[in-house]
Amino acid sequence: MGDGGASAWERFFEGGLWRSRFIVLLAVVSSLISAVILFLIATADVIGVAVKAVTYALAEAHTPDEYDAFHSLVVGHIISSVDDYLLATVLLIFSLGLYELFISKIDVAQEDARHSSKILLIQTLDDLKDRLAKVVLMILIVTFFKNVIHTTFADPLGILYLGLGILFVALALYFTGKSAHGGEK
Repeated sequence: MGDGGASAWERFFEGGLWRSRFIVLLAVVSSLISAVILFLIATADVIGVAVKAVTYALAEAHTPDEYDAFHSLVVGHIISSVDDYLLATVLLIFSLGLYELFISKIDVAQEDARHSSKILLIQTLDDLKDRLAKVVLMILIVTFFKNVIHTTFADPLGILYLGLGILFVALALYFTGKSAHGGEK
């Protein structure tokens, strides 16, 4: 077989290899569906807490212990909702980023970027990692506060360890971002 056969086989293989990038659509669609689910769950939780708050406010006088328990419940639900919203945001950014990196630029986003934030425009894998890292750090911070609220101070060492863990993640993200921006100059 001459060069024509090898060239045709090579073009066939490379074409298939290039089209294989569409497998990423599974992750794009799954991440988008997961984000929608989390947005809906968090919103339902907030609505449920709002109904409980109105019911609580319209009820008779409450003891300080009842108030403390209700306050803890409300704050816990709200923090959990914020956590869910942040995770949904991670999934949304991930979904859009994968699509832009592997499939195609989102023309509507490019046009709309002149009038809005460019946070969802992903140019490189580093852009995607940076955006995800920032939101993941926010999730860790919210998780820290959620754990602080529900932790008794009989074991403050656990909260200290959690805080140190988040601090180390934040420092790693800071130095990673600093080295990435320092290398571009």
